[in-house]
Amino acid sequence: MNAEAERPVPQTVDLAAEYESSGVADVLRELDEELIGLAPVKQRIRETAALLLVDRARRDMGLAQETPTLHMSFSGNPGTGKTTVALKMAGLLHRLGYVRKGHLISVTRDDLVGQYIGHTAPKTKEVLKKAMGGVLFIDEAYYLYRPDNERDYGQEAIEILLQVMENNRDDLVVIMAGYADRMDKFFTANPGFRSRIAHHIEFPDYQDMELGQIATSMLRAQNYVLDDGGKRALDEYIELRRQQPHFANARSIRNALDRARLRQANRLFQSARGPLDAHQLSTITQDDIRPSRVFTGGLAVERNPSQDTTP
Repeated sequence: MNAEAERPVPQTVDLAAEYESSGVADVLRELDEELIGLAPVKQRIRETAALLLVDRARRDMGLAQETPTLHMSFSGNPGTGKTTVALKMAGLLHRLGYVRKGHLISVTRDDLVGQYIGHTAPKTKEVLKKAMGGVLFIDEAYYLYRPDNERDYGQEAIEILLQVMENNRDDLVVIMAGYADRMDKFFTANPGFRSRIAHHIEFPDYQDMELGQIATSMLRAQNYVLDDGGKRALDEYIELRRQQPHFANARSIRNALDRARLRQANRLFQSARGPLDAHQLSTITQDDIRPSRVFTGGLAVERNPSQDTTP
């Protein structure tokens, strides 16, 4: 008789103790500390963690046999933290024993779909091989399905994914992400995915105050600060930028700060007449933010800050 069979079946479980000893509390604490806002998302992750803790306790008592379906859909606009939450989810699933490794493989259509006959299957299978034991995160998953192009090979990748999601759900969790409306259409056109995905989590857009907090946190991480004028200018920038097309929440804020740092460096280089101290090197002012096209009625340009032509 092996050791597994000899281990006594527990008669009771202390869920609070399991919560702390499993490390789930640490993952959820990190989620709260690292991500601003997203209250409904964090609540769904806490609920999922509770479900898995109870499921694990039931399995230990012989009350559950099958691995629960853990594949997920994250829907929301760009820059709302979907990839970050997926990474935390991978860690949570690993700590609870639902995946062996707890790593995250992030891919898009180009990583799965080939350019010619016979190319898609090996590409998709190679990605799945790398993801086994962890979480496969498919961003903008709806691009896999292109019914208007009869020569497209996305359907082949979809069929392989569906098979693996069903047959290997005890060794792989798939998270599909993208815009909410496009994800709905994708699931309608591919009911096989909807039936295999048990958890649908919606990521709301950030509010202005939350975006300001995110900006402050991003700058702090790089040892920058905003002076009072810079803070007012950034608040105005956020309000104006949200009204423009292609706003990508935290991603757009990061791009704006990158451009502000570029302008600050040019300002210091052109105006410095003597030694600069740490405070001067680390302070972003309104002069570094207000030259943005957003304040002049133009559209903000989401691109590499090194390509910014604004002084």
